[in-house]
Amino acid sequence: MGENGKRHVIGITMGDPAGIGAEVTVKALCRVALYDDCIPVVIGDREPVERMLRFADRPLEIHTVADTAATQGRPGVIDLLESGTLAGKDWHYGQVSADCGEAAFTYVKKGITLAMEGALDAVVTAPINKEALHLAGYSYSGHTEIFAELTGTRDYAMLLCSKTLRVMHVTTHVSMRRACDLIKKDRVLRVIGLADEAMRMLGMERPRIAVAGLNAHCSENGLFGTEEAEEIAPAVEAARARGLECDGPIPPDTVFVKAASGLYDVVVAMYHDQGHIPVKLSGFALDPKTNLFTSMSGINCTIGLPIIRTSVDHGTAFDRAGKGISNEESMVEAIEAAIQMAGARAKR
Repeated sequence: MGENGKRHVIGITMGDPAGIGAEVTVKALCRVALYDDCIPVVIGDREPVERMLRFADRPLEIHTVADTAATQGRPGVIDLLESGTLAGKDWHYGQVSADCGEAAFTYVKKGITLAMEGALDAVVTAPINKEALHLAGYSYSGHTEIFAELTGTRDYAMLLCSKTLRVMHVTTHVSMRRACDLIKKDRVLRVIGLADEAMRMLGMERPRIAVAGLNAHCSENGLFGTEEAEEIAPAVEAARARGLECDGPIPPDTVFVKAASGLYDVVVAMYHDQGHIPVKLSGFALDPKTNLFTSMSGINCTIGLPIIRTSVDHGTAFDRAGKGISNEESMVEAIEAAIQMAGARAKR
């Protein structure tokens, strides 16, 4: 809830129509409590949302709106800013297509535009398919890069959160070889600063930041590399000089255990899988008998933007799309985080 008593307006981009985005969105909006603090507005096409209503655990209706001022914002109603991108298109669940890539990009672009104009307090994104995006002519490696370019942002970083672990990344969607080349003092220092900002947006007054090393055992004093001594440790010292509570580099095989145990509020990871694997291991659980996820806790945020963006921490799951078996937990958490961040930003 905003300081003036008004609920935050949260835009939810539907993601790739051939994936599970519409399903997890519909299921999340069955949660009546979400409407206490926000007015959710789905940005997408009517047909995918309509198809998923049969999997809702309570009666829902679709209310098409032309702008956010026309939203009803009440439980049982999905306010939909209809794109019309899929009108007349032949699309199918689980199939990569340029039409679905075009639709997914259109939803995201609309959400960014509305947030930049102040019509939305935050944007929550359902998953997109990178191959479909590329087929549609958009050569981005993911949501993060789209948001950065369309908002004119240069310094940004990806934050992942599960219930027990928070991780921010120095590098993300690049090859391992390229990631090593990108780990420089200035970039590490910027991400440490963004990690501090992110934790404050999540309500922490003095965040405790752990910085992971890159090499095994943090290079054992140069036996396995020089990045810790030449780039990471100097960045940590510079962050401390700025008054941030920051430790590192800490060996990657222990830093996440320490953070999950409560010694730190957030870990700065050096590359994509170094951070993604522990977060997903701590937040996801799979029933081997049914092959269904019993838990999909975790969210993805882009920090450093002029607007708030949170997201589910899973992909389009084409193998599960259209079947009604997808878990909406991550979408619910992403909406809740967007509400919390919008409140923190309003206070600041």
